[in-house]
Amino acid sequence: VHLAESGGGSVQIGGSLRLSCVASDFTRNRCMAWFRQAPGDERGEEVAMINNDDSVRYADSVKGRFTISKDNVRNTLYLQMDSLKSDDSSKYYCAAGPAFIYCTTNAVRTYWGQGTQVTVSS
Repeated sequence: VHLAESGGGSVQIGGSLRLSCVASDFTRNRCMAWFRQAPGDERGEEVAMINNDDSVRYADSVKGRFTISKDNVRNTLYLQMDSLKSDDSSKYYCAAGPAFIYCTTNAVRTYWGQGTQVTVSS
């Protein structure tokens, strides 16, 4: 599965951005997630995940500010980011797991995009 992110950029503190991730294969019944990775961070932080049953979970650091969603017609994953903070600055990656399984944290790391940079500054 090929994943292509877009929507990153520079924004002021308190601003908003929406990231998109277009998948080359179907997104229905497939877990997908957004990760972010700062320089020197080998593993990256899971920001938000939507599982194959459409249940969602968020990192505590983004709860109430970020929203993950999926458009299964367009095979696209989104991350709406509001009330951005400087700590949100990072490279954001889209990830996906195998279809038709309920994903663990490791399973959702099966496929990766190239990432899109988000920079939040005053």
